[in-house]
Amino acid sequence: MVSVLQNVAIDCADAYELAQFWSRVTGHPLHPEDKPGNLETQVLLAEGPVLYFNQVPEPKKIKNRIHLCLRPETSREQEVERLLGLGATFVTDHRNPDGSGWAVLADPEGNEFCVLRSDSDRAATSS
Repeated sequence: MVSVLQNVAIDCADAYELAQFWSRVTGHPLHPEDKPGNLETQVLLAEGPVLYFNQVPEPKKIKNRIHLCLRPETSREQEVERLLGLGATFVTDHRNPDGSGWAVLADPEGNEFCVLRSDSDRAATSS
């Protein structure tokens, strides 16, 4: 017997607002019953677990022990710019001169996530 991963839970100060950010990041909708003021909201991804946002009273204080890694459909650089335009902030640069590596960003509540190279980025550096 095994367990099935149901969701990735993200504690936050405003569940609906943060879920809206991640909905724009992923291009996937919120659960149809979610609305402003809900203490719990979900982004319904096409595959895999749901992104579940749980409103909690305490603020984030330290670096995430678990985080999301995104592989964009466009180039990593284009995606970093798009996400910054959506309200993300730049945290750390782990990109290398040869094109490898990743960029660490944070969502509007400070939760870190990585932007990896896209498949086309990876193909261009492996040739």
